[in-house]
Amino acid sequence: MDDNRNKILLVDDEVDILEFISYNLEREGYKVYTAQNGKEAIKVAEKKQPDLIILDVMMPEMDGIAACEEMRKIPSLQSTIITFLTARGEDYSQIAGFEAGADDYITKPIRPKVLVSRVKALLKRTSSGVVSPNGEPTSSSTIRVGDIEIDKERYLIRTNNEEMVLPRKEFELLSLLVSKPGKVFTREEIYFNVWGDNVIVGDRTIDVHIRKLREKIGNEHIKTLKGIGYKFVE
Repeated sequence: MDDNRNKILLVDDEVDILEFISYNLEREGYKVYTAQNGKEAIKVAEKKQPDLIILDVMMPEMDGIAACEEMRKIPSLQSTIITFLTARGEDYSQIAGFEAGADDYITKPIRPKVLVSRVKALLKRTSSGVVSPNGEPTSSSTIRVGDIEIDKERYLIRTNNEEMVLPRKEFELLSLLVSKPGKVFTREEIYFNVWGDNVIVGDRTIDVHIRKLREKIGNEHIKTLKGIGYKFVE
């Protein structure tokens, strides 16, 4: 009867943190799995296929950044939501996390109610809808704009005769920009549509994701309007 519960993998080397957070998440009805280092987390994630993975950064054997990078190489975990929960709040640490494929970054300490709210907001966005270039929902599993084809079921894009599986937030960001080629999306619009109004992300988050998209699909497709936002160009 618990088969429909959202599954969360919580990874931290401090047992008291695992127990405390697990207790609060389980009270909200989530199925929680735990791991105490990156290597163990990868094994549990492959076996249990969680909807959300909450990773500490500093851990023995394999840290959270390396674990996130390895998880994103596993096809079945490509679209899994991954967020870091750590006391390290420096910009370089956040950027490293997003570079590794994370979707969000939560700084400790955090009140249980606030954490639960963030978790709910993240899970709420698991069903991202891709729209067609005219802004209308599309019933097809793929859409094409110029030389880019988006497979919304597999979080995969095809361009220049190559296939790439994108991390969830990169995919959602690209899908948003592609939904209206030529339209300038402000940073506020991007935050709201990709991360949601209940999720707080760092100032560099969009920049990191845009740079990673440009590396994969080419600089010519995503244009920056300084101080305003970004647009997709066919």
